[in-house]
Amino acid sequence: MKVKMIGRAAVAAAISMSVLAQGTGEFRSSFPVDRKTLGTTGSNPYFNLTPGYTLYYEHGKDTDTLTILQETRVIDGVETRIMEDRETKNGKLVELTRDYFAIDRETNDVYYFGEDVDVYKNGKVTGHSGSWLSGVKGAKFGMMMPGKPQVGQRYYQELAPGVGMDRFEILSDKETVVTPSGRYENCLHVVETSPIEKTLKDHKWFAAGVGQVKDEEMLLVRQGARP
Repeated sequence: MKVKMIGRAAVAAAISMSVLAQGTGEFRSSFPVDRKTLGTTGSNPYFNLTPGYTLYYEHGKDTDTLTILQETRVIDGVETRIMEDRETKNGKLVELTRDYFAIDRETNDVYYFGEDVDVYKNGKVTGHSGSWLSGVKGAKFGMMMPGKPQVGQRYYQELAPGVGMDRFEILSDKETVVTPSGRYENCLHVVETSPIEKTLKDHKWFAAGVGQVKDEEMLLVRQGARP
């Protein structure tokens, strides 16, 4: 479905109303965006794609570091910004992922175009489970963070049949989260689930001007430019 530029505001409003009207219904899986407005520049208060921006999380001896890289990559005809996700357990690297995002410069909606995953064991890559790219093997991009999030919105983040079908629902926009990095008011509380991973129920919290501040037991300990 192609969206004419002259009708983008009306279409965006219709989509927003449709999502809110769904309530406990289906998760939105179709995103009729104009790809000419997608790219690596934009401003979403809950999902910062500025190169060099880094978020550090800890839980005990486990860590997770998210870094927005200078690099970009064209996926499914769209230039995307790359985020590196580095996970360690007990001080050892267990997974290194390159995630691909594009932002709509008119709506500030952030879309997810796929990921390249390296799974590690004892310092060596042992697999690439979970890797997918929009436009490859039937996979399609999903919504990572709407420009104007509202309670009740439901979206698919990943649309890679048999590989990744993560989706999320916004449960609240009024929660307070306290982490080693500070106290955050009016946070978005979302829950992620998947129809192909029945046990997945991952709760995350996002603060305006920062991004994700809590992922289950992982807490934000600091933010800033990568050293």
